[in-house]
Amino acid sequence: MVRKIAAAAVAALFVPVVQAAGWEKLWTFEHGAGTSVAGQTSEILAFDSLNNELWVAGLKGVDILNAATGSFVQHIDTTAFGELNSVAIRNGVAAFAIAAPIKTDAGSVLTFDTTSRSFQQSYLVGALPDMVTFTADGRIMTANEGEPLARPGFATIEARGSISIIDTTKDSVTTLGFSGYDGTTGLGRIVSPGAKPSIDWEPEYIALSKDGQFAMVTLQEANAVAKIDLMSQQIVSVTSLGLKDHSLPGNELDTTDRDITSPRTSIAGNYRNAPVFGMYMPDAIASYASGGKTYYITANEGDSRNLTDFVDGEFNEEVRVGSSSYVLDPTAFPDAAALKADSNLGRLTVTTSGGDLDGDGDYDQIHVFGGRSFSILDENGNQVFDSGNQLEALLFADPALRALIDDGRSDNKGVEPEGVTVLELGDRTLAFIGFERTFDSVIAIYDVTNPTAATFVDFIVDAESNAVEGLTAYEFGGRYFLATANEGTGTTSLFSITPVPEPETYAMLLAGLGLIGLAARRRRG
Repeated sequence: MVRKIAAAAVAALFVPVVQAAGWEKLWTFEHGAGTSVAGQTSEILAFDSLNNELWVAGLKGVDILNAATGSFVQHIDTTAFGELNSVAIRNGVAAFAIAAPIKTDAGSVLTFDTTSRSFQQSYLVGALPDMVTFTADGRIMTANEGEPLARPGFATIEARGSISIIDTTKDSVTTLGFSGYDGTTGLGRIVSPGAKPSIDWEPEYIALSKDGQFAMVTLQEANAVAKIDLMSQQIVSVTSLGLKDHSLPGNELDTTDRDITSPRTSIAGNYRNAPVFGMYMPDAIASYASGGKTYYITANEGDSRNLTDFVDGEFNEEVRVGSSSYVLDPTAFPDAAALKADSNLGRLTVTTSGGDLDGDGDYDQIHVFGGRSFSILDENGNQVFDSGNQLEALLFADPALRALIDDGRSDNKGVEPEGVTVLELGDRTLAFIGFERTFDSVIAIYDVTNPTAATFVDFIVDAESNAVEGLTAYEFGGRYFLATANEGTGTTSLFSITPVPEPETYAMLLAGLGLIGLAARRRRG
């Protein structure tokens, strides 16, 4: 049975929609004691087409699953090396990205044969490799986040964000940093006071151009993307993603976590325009081709630097608008007292590292974390499309989906679009965007064939899982699949994706069936 569930929401909002695909859940696997190993989670996954297996990275290592049945095959323990963050597979080789036990030390990449599952090689890369991928020519890339390490009673250890490129044929590693941008301004946000790009910028995720010559890397906290020339192995540009004006129609947001009246049954809703600006701050990024050009899709989750989570008194850029320490400029905000009310913007979590445009100590603009959306960028990192408020508004408009919204996150980053992957079905390209902050697992499907006019298709809802972290879409044996790693429940799910013919195709099909029926009647006559 192929499912579609979001027609009511689309009708209510007059959002463009195409009937490009349907979906059906095939299985869900629960990781941990009793199925694989105690403490194992599900965060990032990769598909091995040689063996029809899914390799799922979690806290204790990698669980290998039979993709056809969802059954457990084997566990690879990586805890002796550090914390596993990511896995990628190409042509029978799996690459693991592992942070060192002290995360500011150099991380490592381990490679394995996916058939024998035997260890092959290890390589040292930058600090805290958060994502790993293969280039078109078989090199391995890591986005090394380089987060600072706060320590009780000692000075915080700073680490440098970087991108590493591994040439396995030469057994060489090239690591690229951002020291060349230390004298620049306006290319990416600086978070920590007095910091510079070489210390402050933290690469998060990588996508490759379709010609194999470039990579685009998200710098989440910096609200920017970096373009890498893979031929010269150099960073060639850093592009700021700018700000999203939530005062404009189509960019509405909910600014308070106090709307909810009964969990999962009745959310009053507060979707409206507000005088705030969103920093897109994408986590995952995926690429696809359209019209002979590469485009990049970003999941605009948002993220902050909050070292007080680890050590009291350390730097924390988060503050609520209603806080007495967050002073609004009286000229820019003559209604500041009203805005600071909890029923207005008072509960909204914002940054202290942006918005003071004239440097006088008060805030001329209100900057919030995340775009609550997905965007499409051109090959230079310029935005050509943004989904605005659709991801949340579509859920809220449908009574059957409304109960999935966690209103407790409205004052932060909403549903937090975090993961994204793409799938080509004939001449159409679909994007799947996973939400981290809904009660059940929710994935939005969009047709992005036209990069400047993406259209909503449907929501996939998985009641057995939540907090989608990683997604991968693939074709195998003439069928299409979407696999999801669900961090909140420690589960992995697999869905079949079925193309739905376009209206003109239906017409041709029906016409053909009519002619066949006419011929049959003539033969019987």
